[in-house]
Amino acid sequence: MSNCEQILRKAARMHIDECEAVHVTKKITTVRITDSEIAEMKQNDEEGLSIRAIHEKKILSAFTSNMEETDLLDRALQTRSFIQPKTFWKTLTHPGKIPRVEKTFDKKIENITGSQAIEIANTMINSALHQKITRISGSLNIVSEEFKIENTNGLSCSDRATYVAGTINADSEYGSTPVSGIGASSSRTIDSFSPQQVGNDAKEMCINSINPKSCSPETYSIIFEPYAIGEMLAFVFASNFNLKIYSEKRSCFTEKLGKKVAIENFSLMDDPHFPDGIGSKPFDDEGTPTKTRYLIESGIFSDTYSDLFHAFKENREPTGNAGRVGSPMGRVANPIPAPIPHNLRIKEGRTGLDEIIRETKKGLLVGRLWYTYAVNPERGDFSCTARSGVRIIENGMIVNAGKPVRIVHNLPVLLQNISAIGNDSRNVLQWSALPCITPTVKVDGIKVEPI
Repeated sequence: MSNCEQILRKAARMHIDECEAVHVTKKITTVRITDSEIAEMKQNDEEGLSIRAIHEKKILSAFTSNMEETDLLDRALQTRSFIQPKTFWKTLTHPGKIPRVEKTFDKKIENITGSQAIEIANTMINSALHQKITRISGSLNIVSEEFKIENTNGLSCSDRATYVAGTINADSEYGSTPVSGIGASSSRTIDSFSPQQVGNDAKEMCINSINPKSCSPETYSIIFEPYAIGEMLAFVFASNFNLKIYSEKRSCFTEKLGKKVAIENFSLMDDPHFPDGIGSKPFDDEGTPTKTRYLIESGIFSDTYSDLFHAFKENREPTGNAGRVGSPMGRVANPIPAPIPHNLRIKEGRTGLDEIIRETKKGLLVGRLWYTYAVNPERGDFSCTARSGVRIIENGMIVNAGKPVRIVHNLPVLLQNISAIGNDSRNVLQWSALPCITPTVKVDGIKVEPI
């Protein structure tokens, strides 16, 4: 009998109204790169078990990493007298039809050895080597896991998943000022992960940033490449579609559901079924079957996302967006989930990057953003810094590398001034951030300040 089954049988004997048990086993391989060589390789096995019990509308929870512990439910029930009932609570998930999602598990990743991981990391390093590159740093993370969830409503779901993500930072002191470049890739299968591309992207961004010129404090058309727009999706866009934040009137789109918030050609979705997507999964972390949902469809604000708790609180239907997010990727057995999008995906356009550049009279090409955060979430104001991968465009041609600039802008204004969407979609996974799938996006009318 599994740990989850034991807990649920005990909950039934104790006449608990509802109980949910989550069990996660995980293997994590991490390779750390410092000073152009491998500094560390480690492999860890993790295991966690959690419960969420609902009794008399009180939500009780507990977690353990000790699989021999037998009093997890008792420990949760000890807090009953301190918990206020949640009168809006309805029910834990009931069994439903689970969709099939492609390319989310790879036996090669599950069985990967430390020497194989080191070989992949060395390929990343070697692909970034260049006479003008001074230092190379980065990391490679490889994760395999099994996520199980069962509850007293008869739900029993399990999902085996694999993930791989690599990042290379290339630094150069060649030229007038130190510059850097980044290369990053993430996928669910080893065959779709290119360590050569990771290193080469870092090298190209770094070399193309050498001898930068100052950007004048003016208004530009800015071409955000996927890694840059992915950061904006994770740290600026995402929270505005969270039902909790929307209901609390802390979204810049509050009261705009069903209204136009972007250009007609712009669509943003939460896509848990995208093959090879880092956040792709057949059911969410409460066992609710996942669905692809438009948050913005053809410019119209179409939907929010939620877990059970916040959907019930607002008397809405849950959208299957409960998350128990782990690090560096995947899931953990947190007893209480939180609402998250699975894969924020911008619908791809038809225009290539070269054509977008040719059609730009005065602009900046931005490959990477740093320090991206909301300044005034209710208004949609945000700030970010382009410190590397900045290139100056004049009359349809890249004429020089650009020095760092700060951008302070507004999300609703940005969405109304998108002038091109590329055809170069890719997975983007910032450190400790939400998975995104996005092409290049060009936005007009953005003022920058040199740093």
